[in-house]
Amino acid sequence: MDFQFLGGASEVGRLGMVLKKGPISLLFDYGLLPRDPPQYPIPAPPVDGMFVSHAHLDHTGMIPWVTRRQDLDVVLTPPTADVADLLLQDSLKIADAEGFDAPFDDGDLRTARRRFKTVDFGDNVDIGDLEVTAHPAGHIPGATMYEVNGTETTLFTGDLHTLTTDLVWGARPVKCDTLFIESTYAGRQHPERLKSEHAFLRKIEQVVNRGGLALVPSFAVGRTQDILLTLSKAHHEVWLDGMGKKVNSIYVENPEYVRSVKALRKAMNRVRVVRGPRDAQLALRGEVIVTTSGMLDGGPVLRYLEEIREDPRSAVLLTGYQVEGTNGRRLIDEGVIDLYGVTVDIKCEWQKFDFSAHAGHDDLVRFIEGCDPQRVVLMHGENRQILADALEGREVLLPQEGQWYTI
Repeated sequence: MDFQFLGGASEVGRLGMVLKKGPISLLFDYGLLPRDPPQYPIPAPPVDGMFVSHAHLDHTGMIPWVTRRQDLDVVLTPPTADVADLLLQDSLKIADAEGFDAPFDDGDLRTARRRFKTVDFGDNVDIGDLEVTAHPAGHIPGATMYEVNGTETTLFTGDLHTLTTDLVWGARPVKCDTLFIESTYAGRQHPERLKSEHAFLRKIEQVVNRGGLALVPSFAVGRTQDILLTLSKAHHEVWLDGMGKKVNSIYVENPEYVRSVKALRKAMNRVRVVRGPRDAQLALRGEVIVTTSGMLDGGPVLRYLEEIREDPRSAVLLTGYQVEGTNGRRLIDEGVIDLYGVTVDIKCEWQKFDFSAHAGHDDLVRFIEGCDPQRVVLMHGENRQILADALEGREVLLPQEGQWYTI
């Protein structure tokens, strides 16, 4: 068996991996790093099939580039197909708005849609003498691990979360000989989930009681739904703006991929949706606004932030990892953001909460032990050695992008 990472081995983002077993080559994920301008993986070679773990752009952002050049099936779950299509359309709009050349066009995206082959958890796909089985990966609705069976068993996790949340069930180990596993949070632990939720709701209560607005920047895919389910445990006036509205609808239409679609519907029904400028003004007089983008780099959040940034009663409550170079990271490091090309101070309160959808260090170790592989390939992480040091009695590989490995 040979493999090569086209991106996302020693870094988080633009993940793509080619796996060769005998005459068959498979591509797992093919994403980009959504920076300005975006960063792309190494060009993908010809393969026999493509398997997509989940919808986030760092795993899907270059699918149309592949399907323009290769006539192949792209295997993914129904919610992953629908949300990826939504995000890919949006990435074209962003490229046009920001003036950089996109690596594909609308026609390529239509071609990609035609190549989507949807599977459900537990389904098998045969390619040559290989059988690939889909398993739930936690993380977000529809996120998938792929078990590849030939002469031996290989598991590719994509992004992984073992914790069961209000939104999705956690991933469970799959016995395998070789395990390709993400390591985003290698060396780092998450605080107890319930403590994070309580601290988040308590802070919102403080902000509302002092007459302020709680602005919650949130990723449209997975995080927005997670936050709405958490907010449904309180009784605030919550407004929702941004792409999360469309993603909500996709998840409700795929109830088998959500832990409780009834709870998600209930949470959505309690929320007021911003449908135009008048609603946006009403939202500013409300108590909580949940909106994209989660890293403050565009979207409706900037309009709201412009209104509250000098109000000491209000607060920006970050709920996700803030990538270096983003407005969210600048806020954390410097207390400023770039607002429509101008650097401005943020004088309202801000605070970060851990709602991560990735497994923490100890969770990763436990998952690996449960899979009981002979060898572990650590990917999608910047601190892989720390996790490697915690794995005793197993062969551990830390591949670099662009290099072929034989195991």
